[in-house]
Amino acid sequence: MTRYIFVVGGVMSGVGKGIASASIGTILQSKGFRVSVLKIDPYINVDAGTMNPVEHGETFVTEDGMECDQDLGTYERFLNQRVYAFNYMTTGGVYQAVINRERNLEYNGRCVEVVPDIPNEVISRIKKAAQKTKAEIMIVEIGGTVGEYQNMLFLEAGRMMRLENPKKVIFVMVSYLPIPKKIGEMKTKPTQYAVRTLNSAGIEPDFILARSARPLDSFRKKKISIFCNIKGEAIISAPDVNFVYEVPLNFEKDHLGEMILKKFGLRTRKKDLKNWRKQVKTYLSAKKKIKIALVGKYFQSGDFTFADSYISVIEAVKHGAISNFCQPEFHWFNAEDLEMKGARILEGMNGVIVPQGWGKRGNEGMIKAIKFCREKKKPFLGLCYGMQMAVIEFARNVCKLKKSNSEEIDKKTPHPVIHLMPDQEKYLREKQYGGTIRLGAWPCLLKKDSLLYKIYKKEKISERHRHRYEFNNQYRELMEKNGMIFSGTSPDGKLVEAIEIKNHPFFVGTQFHPEYQSSFLFAHPLFKEFVKTCLAHKSHH
Repeated sequence: MTRYIFVVGGVMSGVGKGIASASIGTILQSKGFRVSVLKIDPYINVDAGTMNPVEHGETFVTEDGMECDQDLGTYERFLNQRVYAFNYMTTGGVYQAVINRERNLEYNGRCVEVVPDIPNEVISRIKKAAQKTKAEIMIVEIGGTVGEYQNMLFLEAGRMMRLENPKKVIFVMVSYLPIPKKIGEMKTKPTQYAVRTLNSAGIEPDFILARSARPLDSFRKKKISIFCNIKGEAIISAPDVNFVYEVPLNFEKDHLGEMILKKFGLRTRKKDLKNWRKQVKTYLSAKKKIKIALVGKYFQSGDFTFADSYISVIEAVKHGAISNFCQPEFHWFNAEDLEMKGARILEGMNGVIVPQGWGKRGNEGMIKAIKFCREKKKPFLGLCYGMQMAVIEFARNVCKLKKSNSEEIDKKTPHPVIHLMPDQEKYLREKQYGGTIRLGAWPCLLKKDSLLYKIYKKEKISERHRHRYEFNNQYRELMEKNGMIFSGTSPDGKLVEAIEIKNHPFFVGTQFHPEYQSSFLFAHPLFKEFVKTCLAHKSHH
């Protein structure tokens, strides 16, 4: 029988439910249990594919091609296991399935109701995911904040599951305790209200993770315990940390894992966060620093810099840094600023990454940055859109095809070195944007004497994709003559998956997203090598 842990949020969004869910999973995994995590998002979008990254953070892509919330990336990085399309659901997807079933007369003509039919669909999806992953403990993260209209039906599903099996379902609330500057003390009232709101949905939390800038003191713990009707030891302090992978270790200081297993009537099989502790220590004690430039266009959220648009890339660089006993310092460069100021502002950086993107805003700034890296022999990694910009830069400045561009940016370019594949064109004509791109894991063959082959140490790899435009093969011969190496292609040789150039310490562009497959205990080889080259570049300069 699978046990279920529902993780819900109190007071405000962005409080760290995804990291809490992944951390609980990591702890239970270390105690010898098979764990899986599922995310429920309360929006009407069927998937996360069409959302602006600045609004909702980066879109993560699973192996089987589901465009989903970035929390699923967090689960993969922490648990070092794959999550799939069935580990994710949205309000839109749930309603769509129920409506389709009603249209197909699968409810035998009866009246289909919001309750219980929607929660029943949710429950059946949760159970199916547990079955498919063979999870002994399934963690279900409910997006949004308790008290919002949007996630009531998901809470209802959890309540119904607990009713059916009280000993097999527990609720963890991640709640925020503010410390207003002028008052100077930690306030428990918002959390009290959040718990009361959860109670009104027929649910009492078994644990409260108290998120705050500082650790929880015994006075507040007592207060929460009395007002929220919950034992003191079940209130776990969750202060801010600088390195997110410290969170499981923090929870374990309060014996969270033991208490969860006790609630479920389970015994620890082994206790081993040893490697985890070692990795965290390696990172935090690293003395060497490298400066990494991220040249992108999804940073501004009003007046704030928003790093979540590129979270997988940032984490993959950190994983690569641990293997090289150093710490990265990230510097954000808005591509549009580079268009005006030129690429000289990248002078002091040890390496440059141009990550994923869509549309034409800022692309000339990215091209300037890439030209600078190519000419100054600065380590460069281009991911997806970044690779396409590198192709354009090379075509213009090395192959002398002056007006080269991508069809995505300029429909009338005389040299569409990046173009739309014919079977994609009909979708765009019909304005079908969702799910019409190359998604999920695709195989790739690496060229024997290339840098990529040296990095991966094998000929056939599998990496994940999320893009619509491809390299135009009409230009392959010309570019090869001028020193570009097509180091990765699809097995049939038709699609270019990765490029490098000759006589450069590290100039790599990939059409795929290696960052999606990096995890905390197992850094992706490409990021390991990139960081290693950045370190070497630093010591030479």
